[in-house]
Amino acid sequence: MESLLDFGPLAEEFTTILAGFWATVRLSAMSALLALLLGTILVAMRVSPTPVLRSVGTAYVNVLRNTPLTLVLLLSALGLSDTLQLTFSRDPGVNYYWWATLGLSAYTAAFVCEALRSGVNTVPPGQAEAARAIGLTFTQTLRLVVLPQAFRSVIAPLGSILIALIKNTTIVIVAGYIEASSVMKQMFDDYGGTLPIFLGFALGYMVLTLPTGFFFGWLAKRMAVVR
Repeated sequence: MESLLDFGPLAEEFTTILAGFWATVRLSAMSALLALLLGTILVAMRVSPTPVLRSVGTAYVNVLRNTPLTLVLLLSALGLSDTLQLTFSRDPGVNYYWWATLGLSAYTAAFVCEALRSGVNTVPPGQAEAARAIGLTFTQTLRLVVLPQAFRSVIAPLGSILIALIKNTTIVIVAGYIEASSVMKQMFDDYGGTLPIFLGFALGYMVLTLPTGFFFGWLAKRMAVVR
């Protein structure tokens, strides 16, 4: 029982643990930004009047949503980086960071797109028709009228997607990038699977996800669209 409740490893590796969680924050922030940009482009394609764009957007979303994230990350790190030698840097840490980021972003963008598409469906069709009637193009209508309202109506779902993204970083070890879960695995190998190590890392992830959930919940109420 004493070995299970020994907090010594956490204290000894505190700096390494902080570095692992900082790597998680960096990975999550960049992946969230890229996923939001790509998801916005995808939703524009899915509601586009051009059939080809709609088909491409729909195919992307359906494929990525139904593909395990582990396979997406393996394709990025092993397929594109190691096999095809497509690299961002000679530094393995930098290279695997960007491939892990792109894999997470590509996967998460499909869910961002679907959340935004549900927000687009809440915008009254008459507003888009009025915008087109006064001479706005499809792109202008989407940018000035539809998407601002769509974003405001799906803030809470986007927050849930961000929380899922933070938790999904725990499997980027398959892409070779070292973050918090990788540090935890190394500590398990070095010290054994002690309960304090598990609880310490679980608390660390809660520190990242709980404030995120509270913030998006507050923001959703603050920015709610009045119909």
